[in-house]
Amino acid sequence: MFNVLSRLSLVSKIIIAIFLGIGVALLFPNFTPYLSLLGELFIKALKSVAPILVFVLVLSSIANFQIGQSSNIRPVLVLYIVGMLLAAFSAVAASVMFPSQLFLHLPPESGLQAPGSLAEILKNLLLSFIANPIQAIGEANFIGILAWAIGLGLALRHSSDTTKQVLTDVANAVNKIIHTVIGFAPIGIFGLVAVTFADAGLATLKSYAHLLFVLIGTMLFVALVINPLLVAITMKANPYPLVFTCLKESGITAFFTRSSAANIPVNMDLAQRLGVNEATASVSIPLGATINMAGAAVTITVLTLAAVHTLNIPVDLSTMIILSVVAAVSACGASGVAGGSLLLIPVACSLFGISSDIAMQIVAIGMIISVLQDSTETALNSSTDVLFTAAVDFRDRPNS
Repeated sequence: MFNVLSRLSLVSKIIIAIFLGIGVALLFPNFTPYLSLLGELFIKALKSVAPILVFVLVLSSIANFQIGQSSNIRPVLVLYIVGMLLAAFSAVAASVMFPSQLFLHLPPESGLQAPGSLAEILKNLLLSFIANPIQAIGEANFIGILAWAIGLGLALRHSSDTTKQVLTDVANAVNKIIHTVIGFAPIGIFGLVAVTFADAGLATLKSYAHLLFVLIGTMLFVALVINPLLVAITMKANPYPLVFTCLKESGITAFFTRSSAANIPVNMDLAQRLGVNEATASVSIPLGATINMAGAAVTITVLTLAAVHTLNIPVDLSTMIILSVVAAVSACGASGVAGGSLLLIPVACSLFGISSDIAMQIVAIGMIISVLQDSTETALNSSTDVLFTAAVDFRDRPNS
């Protein structure tokens, strides 16, 4: 039995854990309080590793970032950045039109409210930015962590190759720890699902379904409306033949592999068959697998605003714009980690003063629905890499 389970994928294990948790909640509701420890331990592990993850991953990716020599890389980068920002804006709009209500275990004193004005928001951001780095990590001040990671990453851009390799090795080591923690996700999710269903019943399923509807609906909107619009502006031609080709030949594969990095060879092969300049594709596609994360920006924004709506925190337009920028910047650090976008949600939650304990409950909910969310997110991210690369390369071709 254990040999069979060990050979199953993480997705299969999570699906089994969800059904087992529902079954225990329905058949043995009095037993679920004893299972709460499993969920609490899992959330505690996520909480302890997330600050280090954000700091090391963003620091390493910026320090090792190299644009390359191709003159076409700059417009591809512009498309990546604009695409992520528009994806985050779309997620804000979807969350406002279809607000999600989550089931969270809140401490009695969790009366949270958003800052009352733009000046107060900027003041809080500046104070968070200049926090002591050790204190920021210790207190899970994710805005401060992000600021120090970006600053040190930029400062180390011109360091020696040996230093950059050390940073890469440290990032890889942290990734291994993350993979170990994520490996226990089925056990933690089993406990969380059992307790949540025992407390809220089938209303939980409705909540998860609604959240998935907003997430996947927004990602489809980005893939079928936002991206084609950007490609049309770039190519000054009908974008949909190229869009559908990339979705079919790259997106479907990425949906099942759930890894932008693993889908790089697929994208390189597709770019070659499309006739894309090899010098451009060899830089922009691996780069896109690292920083082009429109799907992650959607996930971070939607789940953060779901928490905001659940906690009845009032949000104005200026705060939503800042959230979109924070989500887009955070999304760039989401690569290389299973469920990476979920683990960066606390960065956006900190903008609203949401505690790390509550933010990690949002992360856990994200992992419960990740069977579909992560697959769709990866399909959007990876197919966009080759789409934007091809669009820029075709731009200067008169017959394209």
